[in-house]
Amino acid sequence: MTKKFYNDLAPYYKLLYQDWDASVVRQADALDRVIKVFVDTTSKTILDVACGIGTQSIGLARLGYQVCGSDLSPVAIEQAQKEALRYGVEVEFRVADMRQVWEFYQKLFDVVIACDNSVPHLLSDDEILLSFKQFYQCIKPGGGCIISVRDYAQIERNDSQKMYPRTVHQTEDGQLVMFDVWNFDGDQYEITTYIVEDKGGSDAKTKIIHGGKYYCVEIPTLERLFIEAGFRQVATLKDKFFQPLLVAIK
Repeated sequence: MTKKFYNDLAPYYKLLYQDWDASVVRQADALDRVIKVFVDTTSKTILDVACGIGTQSIGLARLGYQVCGSDLSPVAIEQAQKEALRYGVEVEFRVADMRQVWEFYQKLFDVVIACDNSVPHLLSDDEILLSFKQFYQCIKPGGGCIISVRDYAQIERNDSQKMYPRTVHQTEDGQLVMFDVWNFDGDQYEITTYIVEDKGGSDAKTKIIHGGKYYCVEIPTLERLFIEAGFRQVATLKDKFFQPLLVAIK
C-alpha cells in the first residue's frame, strides 16, 4: 500500500511544499551542519534510504557529498532522476526497500539518512529494528545514521479522524489546494491526501490518494531500537530541522 501511495503521490510531491526548491537548499544546509557537528567533519559519502523525489539527496549532492539514494517507489525514483538532472548533480538513484539496503548495496557509507518521517511507515518495532540493523551494516565505523520523524507524543489521538492542511498553490486559472485526512486505528493511522483543482466554478476536480500508513512510534522507542541494533550512542535533536532528528553513531 505504501509503495502505491508514493507512486501515486510522486507527480504531486513537490506541491506538498510551498517552495520545494527552497526546501532542498534549506534542508541540506541543516543536515550538513548536523553531520559536521554530531557525526564527523570528514564525512563524504551518504546513503539516503528513503529518498523519494530527491529532496535531501539532491541538496546534499549540491554541497559536494557523494550520494546514493534509494526508495521503494519506482515512480518517485524516476522523478528524482529528472530533478537531479535539472539541478546538474550526480546522484545514484535506485529502487530498494530500506529493510534490505545492506543486501542491496553491500558497501559502506559515512552516513545513512532517512528523512520526512519515513521510518514510521514500518508498522512495528520488529520491522524498525530490522531496518536499523540494515542501516548499521551500511555505515563505516564511527559513522552515523540520521532520521527525521514526527514527535507522536505531541499528537492528540483521541479522535478517530483528523484533517491537516498542506498547501495552496496559485495556477493559471485558479488554485490547487492540498490537505490530508488521518484515520487512526490504535497505534497506527492511514493518510488520505486530497488534491483539489479549483478553477473558480462550482465544480472542482479532486485527486484522492489512499494508502499512506504509519505507526505512531515515539522517540524513546526509536532511541532504544537504535541501541538494540548495535549503535553505541543516540542523540535526539528537536531544534535543528523541521522535524525532530535522531542521530545514532556506530
